[in-house]
Amino acid sequence: MTSRLAAVSHERMHLVLMLVLTFTTGIVDAVGYLGLDRVFTGNMTGNVVILGMAIVGADDLPVLGPVVALAAFMAGAALGGRVLRRAGGAWTARTTLLFTAVAVVCAGLGVLLLALGETPGETPAEAVALPVTAALGAAMGVQAATARFIAVKDVTTVVVTSTITGLAADSVLGSGKGGGSGRRVLAVALILLGAAVGAALLRWHLGAGLVVAGGLVALATLLGAVHARVAARATPRVPA
Repeated sequence: MTSRLAAVSHERMHLVLMLVLTFTTGIVDAVGYLGLDRVFTGNMTGNVVILGMAIVGADDLPVLGPVVALAAFMAGAALGGRVLRRAGGAWTARTTLLFTAVAVVCAGLGVLLLALGETPGETPAEAVALPVTAALGAAMGVQAATARFIAVKDVTTVVVTSTITGLAADSVLGSGKGGGSGRRVLAVALILLGAAVGAALLRWHLGAGLVVAGGLVALATLLGAVHARVAARATPRVPA
């Protein structure tokens, strides 16, 4: 088992793990937009657009929720950058720590909401929704900063606009380069599928999607940490 895991390249393993996190982002954003009064906790472009429309009172869009999510996301990203600023290598103990924090926040919030017994289909009270939005925004900021550090091309885990741009620009209708089309299609498909799963789980309970997302992030984190350790042991040491 460990020998097979060690045989997987860092690039391939990191791609798979970041694609898993892209899927979980779709779940979390579906929960945020549909369950927390039209706010994104991962896709900050969407929040900025919503905020711009809300400022002029369009369609009774929320102002406070997107502001909280945006501020929390930036704080989480700053924290991630601070923790990783002296880290060496793509996957280290600090990477594991940060992704573990994301998993704990998502799953913990899901369990908390399940315990509170929020009614399916109803937006929770602001006293509940805003802290949940802030915590999820911070977690997604940490995830985005950590994924940026790992630097899997075309897979940021939180947005796919640049991925779609690259897919179209490098297609046969564009430059014809075609490089990375597979991972780009997968990233777009997985965030789409994640959003669908998140929306479906909302029919049962607001916290269900967060528990699933947290569990998947935890699984990806464990796999990444084990792979990094096994691969390091399998790498021949150069004599001094």
